[in-house]
Amino acid sequence: MQTFHKRIAFQIASISVLLALVAGPASWLVARQAEEKAIVALAAEESGRLLRNYRTEDLAGADRFTHAAAAAQTISGGLFDIVEIYDSSGGKLAESRTADGDKLEPELPHHAFLRHDTATYDSVALPDGRWVLRVFVPLRKSVADEKSPISGYFEGVRIIPPWQRDRIHSNSLAVALMVGLASLLCGAMLYPVVVHLFSESTRKAREVLDSHIYMMEALGRAIAKRDSDTGAHNFRVAWIAARIAENMGMKGNDMQALIAGSFLHDVGKIGITDTILLKPGRLDETEMSTMRTHVEHGEQIVVGLGWLDGARAVVAAHHEKWDGSGYPRKLKGEAIPLAARIFAVADVFDALCSKRPYKSPMAFADAMAILEKDTGIHFDPSVMAVFKSIAVDIASRLAKNTESDDRILMENMVKRHFEM
Repeated sequence: MQTFHKRIAFQIASISVLLALVAGPASWLVARQAEEKAIVALAAEESGRLLRNYRTEDLAGADRFTHAAAAAQTISGGLFDIVEIYDSSGGKLAESRTADGDKLEPELPHHAFLRHDTATYDSVALPDGRWVLRVFVPLRKSVADEKSPISGYFEGVRIIPPWQRDRIHSNSLAVALMVGLASLLCGAMLYPVVVHLFSESTRKAREVLDSHIYMMEALGRAIAKRDSDTGAHNFRVAWIAARIAENMGMKGNDMQALIAGSFLHDVGKIGITDTILLKPGRLDETEMSTMRTHVEHGEQIVVGLGWLDGARAVVAAHHEKWDGSGYPRKLKGEAIPLAARIFAVADVFDALCSKRPYKSPMAFADAMAILEKDTGIHFDPSVMAVFKSIAVDIASRLAKNTESDDRILMENMVKRHFEM
C-alpha cells in the first residue's frame, strides 16, 4: 500500500508539474495577446475618434489630402510614432512620423497593402529588443454602420514604451504563475481523493476476493472431507503446484487459475456415491468407470462460475497423461493444459508422500523414483525437470507440517499471487 501511495503521489505530481509547464506558458501567451489587443482596441478607438474629427470618413473629396494630413499630424506623437492614411484603393493620402518614427521606419519589415474589413494588428520584435505594434483600421463612410462601404484605411505604428512593456510582461507572468500554481494545487487536492477512492476500491475488491477464496476453499475441503477426512491435501498440492509454476515463470491470471484448480481438482467427487467413493477395497471396472465421471461432474460445476471458471483446466484435465493414456479425453503432450501438467506432478507426489487412513507415507527417494519412472509416460518431462530442482526443499518444508501449517503456507502463496 505504501508503494502504491508513493507511485500515485509521483504520478499526480508529474502530471501536475507537466500541466503547469504547459499551461503556464500558454496562459502567459494568452495574457500577453489580451494585453496587446487591449492596446490595439484603445488605439483604434482613439484614432478613429480623431480621424472623424477631421472628416476622414469621406476620403474621396477635394479636401481629402488636407484632412488626412491634419489628422495624421495630430495623431502622430500621441498614440502612434508613425501614421499613414490611405484611400479605399490603397493610395497613400498622408503620412506623419515622430523623430522616433523616422528612426524606426527603415527597421520595419515591408509589407503589402492590407485590405481588411475589421481592425487588425501585427506584433513586431525588433533586433534591439524594442517591441512595436502595427495597427490597421478600415475607415467607413458611416461610423455607426459597420457594413457601410470602406472609404479608406488607417495604419499606425506604436513603439511600446518600456514601462508598458514591463507591465504587460509582469501581468502576463502573474497570470502564468497563477495558472501553474492552480495546476499544482489541483494535483495536491486530487492526491487524497485518489488514495481514498483506491483504498475503498481495494477494500471492496479484497472482500470480493476473500469471498471467492473462502468459497473455493470450502468446496475443496468439502470433497476432501468425504474422500480423506482432511483438507490438508488441497493446501499442499496447491502450494506445491504454485511452487513449480513460479519456477517456470507463471504469474497473473494463469497462476490464479492453477491455484483455484488445485483446490477444486476433485470437486466433481461430490457427484459420486459414498458406496464407491468410500469403498475400502479396490474398485471393479464398473465402479472405476463411475469414479472417472467425477472429472466431467467437476467441469460442469466450475464452468460458468465467473472467477472460478479459471479452475476448469486443472479440473478437466488433471487425470490426463503425457503419453495420451489418461482420461477423460486422452489428451497427449502439450495438448494437455500446462496447469494440469503441473498439477499432475504435485498431486501424485503429495499422494505418495502423505499419510492416509489406508497407507503410510512413502519415503522421499521412493516417491521420486516412481515419478522418474513415469516421466514421459504420465508426466511432462519439462515440468519434472523443474520439480526435481526444488523437490528436496518442498519435501523438507512439508515433512513436519500440521494442517494449520499447510494452510499458512497456502495463504501466503494466495496473498502473493492474488495481490492481497
